[in-house]
Amino acid sequence: MNARLLPRTLPLVPALALLLLFLAGPIAYCAWIAFTDLQLTGQAHSSFVGLDNFRRAFADEEFLDAVWLTLVFTVVSSLLGQNTLGLALAALMRRASKPVRTLTGGIVVTAWVLPEVVAGFLLYAFFRKEGTLNAVLHWLHLPSQNWLFTLPILAVSFANVWRGTAFSMLVYSAALAEIPQEITEAAEVDGAGGPRRLWHITLPMIRRSVATNLMLNTLQTLSVFGLIWVMTRGGPGGKSETLPLFMYEQAFQNSMIGYGTAVALLLLVVGSLFSVVYLRLLRTEV
Repeated sequence: MNARLLPRTLPLVPALALLLLFLAGPIAYCAWIAFTDLQLTGQAHSSFVGLDNFRRAFADEEFLDAVWLTLVFTVVSSLLGQNTLGLALAALMRRASKPVRTLTGGIVVTAWVLPEVVAGFLLYAFFRKEGTLNAVLHWLHLPSQNWLFTLPILAVSFANVWRGTAFSMLVYSAALAEIPQEITEAAEVDGAGGPRRLWHITLPMIRRSVATNLMLNTLQTLSVFGLIWVMTRGGPGGKSETLPLFMYEQAFQNSMIGYGTAVALLLLVVGSLFSVVYLRLLRTEV
């Protein structure tokens, strides 16, 4: 049996070695750093401090605020924004004419393929005090405000929705195309309206695609850094400082590599918990 399996497993050895070298190795090293007091400057040797970095994190009000802002950013921009808007666009584009589908798809996908830094500067120009949004509000004789100062976490959440909705739209477009047309037509004949068809037919039949899309979107949103950094740098006063920005501040601006790495591990745990939930949903049979 082993002799028969050997030719099948040999081609996997190089890939396994690369994963251990470039993935498992760095993760293990970071896990070790999280239990030390390693600093960037002013330190000749680091020492093992156990769980001190994690205790410090949970006693740090700035860390707890970053956790809360990360959850708000993830729920608003990923679970509600990208997921819902992507499904709505995919459903509407199925009924639209070909020119409308081409134009809408091109606009949405263009926002997705833009580099994160470029998208950040575009949305910064849109939301800033002298930006496009306030110019439109002024033209409509509506009150304007400094959105990046008064509502920074909602501004960056909208920016993430604008940039990332295309992925959800493409996933749901492929999923909706797999639903047999006769099932939808039969429901229409039976008198089922749009909301009832969505809830009782469409969503159950694309449940696996929904779970997959939610998992990928959530993990991507949890790690967003460049978009927020360009727009607000986590400010003002930490009002848009999510965990990736808090981790960067502690590790590279405050030179506390050990503490920053501990925060990174906690962020990894949060992402893992979301993944476990979504993977359990994927195991559920439709």
